[in-house]
Amino acid sequence: MFSRKDAKNAKCNFRPGPCVFAPLRDILLLLCVSFYAVSQLTCAGHVRTGAEVLIGRQIDLLSGKRVGVICNHTTLLPNGTHLVDTLLRIGVHVTALFGPEHGIRGSAGEGGAVESSVDKATGLPVYSLYGKVTKPTAEMLKDVDVLMFDIQDVGARFYTYASTMALAMQAAAENGKPFVLLDRPNPINGIDMEGPTLDTAFASFVGLFPIPIRHGLTLGELAKMISGERWLGGGLNIDLTVVAMEGWKRAMWYDETGLPWVAPSPNIRTLTTATVYPGTCLFEATNVSEGRGTDRPFEYIGAPWIDALKLSSQLQLAGAKFTPIRFTPTADSSAAPNPKYKDRLCGGVHVEVIDRNIFHPVETGLTMLEVVRAMYPDSLRLRDNMLDRLSGSAAIRRSLNSGQPMLRMLDASRSAVEAFDKLRNKYLLYH
Repeated sequence: MFSRKDAKNAKCNFRPGPCVFAPLRDILLLLCVSFYAVSQLTCAGHVRTGAEVLIGRQIDLLSGKRVGVICNHTTLLPNGTHLVDTLLRIGVHVTALFGPEHGIRGSAGEGGAVESSVDKATGLPVYSLYGKVTKPTAEMLKDVDVLMFDIQDVGARFYTYASTMALAMQAAAENGKPFVLLDRPNPINGIDMEGPTLDTAFASFVGLFPIPIRHGLTLGELAKMISGERWLGGGLNIDLTVVAMEGWKRAMWYDETGLPWVAPSPNIRTLTTATVYPGTCLFEATNVSEGRGTDRPFEYIGAPWIDALKLSSQLQLAGAKFTPIRFTPTADSSAAPNPKYKDRLCGGVHVEVIDRNIFHPVETGLTMLEVVRAMYPDSLRLRDNMLDRLSGSAAIRRSLNSGQPMLRMLDASRSAVEAFDKLRNKYLLYH
């Protein structure tokens, strides 16, 4: 039996030859995969991601195919090796890489365009899917037989990785390419959902489909829903395979999976950040700092004109503590190149989650917006179009501007969330 040291050092140096040797190549590939799967065994008890399941038992999906991989720095196996490196090591013919926001290595600046390039580690061409081009073109796919996606999401509708996935699915359907999705956990569990549900009149790259802000799906389940509800448009049919996880339960939070946490993007550094993000991200559409440029992005909310003690005293919500703080955002090349109120002292609150099972991030974010509006009506500014896109409707903006209670708006959206819950049932892969 292999030790952990043996597993770490195990390599397969086989490289497929010309297609005339395809039968022999495929046999050797399967042997390599079997050897590598055994050599990569880790401690029992962790959730097995779709990537692990692919390597262990479903590598035939890629056998003899030219594979394009949509990936980033989260595309890891539990032992820390990148999936692309593993695929190349066992002889899979990877021909192209596709990078979402932040790039394939996660090093691109927040919100900055990602350039196409050549990956230094593998020598493979890297095509950017964030910037001027957000969907693979026919030219990008000319040397690809199968398009595969493996990226960790955060469970919020406006996180852009889901849009990258959907547009890649559309490109695969348009170009007759099978699409393989390797599933990963929803880090903030697969049960809890909060609205509003997107009005497709406000569809954009931060939300394409009629789903709630906190949707309670894995990307594999969302992909099945997109396909099943024919949301790709144009009558497109997609050859979709979702490689499901093993051992994941809907009630699980990420820290219950046994998997190592890898920050999905520069400002989602911890599971706690991901937990508050579906609500406090709405402050991006205002002139209030959402904590970019601090060590607690999306957990620190404030502005120079906010009195920290007064704001904290007005906030009492289930599962959360609002600690008065003062913070000064500073520029950071990857996480916050130009944060709001750079180098200026801000007053505000630290949103501390004290019971995540009763904490409602969307309700919390909306209530905070409502309180700030009531306390500082002459100071708070809304970026109307951005707020409509992030929230998915005009209702939040209208409620803020008219002084109507936010909870009334949430109550009105509850029926849409309940309808979504019924719709999603036929696409769920896990219990």
